[in-house]
Amino acid sequence: MSHSWLFWSLLSALFAGATAILAKVGVTGVDSNLATAIRTTVILVFAWAIAFVTARPGSLAALSQRTWLFLALSGVATGLSWLCYFRALQLGQASQVAPIDKLSVIFVLIFAALFLQEPLTLRSGVGGLLIVGGAIILAWK
Repeated sequence: MSHSWLFWSLLSALFAGATAILAKVGVTGVDSNLATAIRTTVILVFAWAIAFVTARPGSLAALSQRTWLFLALSGVATGLSWLCYFRALQLGQASQVAPIDKLSVIFVLIFAALFLQEPLTLRSGVGGLLIVGGAIILAWK
């Protein structure tokens, strides 16, 4: 089970759900950008600790320039997402912000089709529309 993408995806969803609630409480009375910086620092230390424990020796030096570029761009996108997410949490209810944030699935479907040539099928289209509908219903209060 621990070698399954579904297992890790469900754990990701569980921790993302916990993140929304913990962040909503933590951002109260704090500048959202400062809150994001604190969270990011914790993630940075945590991620490097895990990488040092689990990575093979020399694996950092073996990374290509392309890998560095795309991981750096991904990091910038993540940072921008988190800054926006924390500001949204500060302004709105977690139960409204989180569903709208999950509309990222729609962007993943579109970007994967455009840039990775992953198929955009009837099933993914219908599923995407259901996600949009669900997000609207959950966020509409």
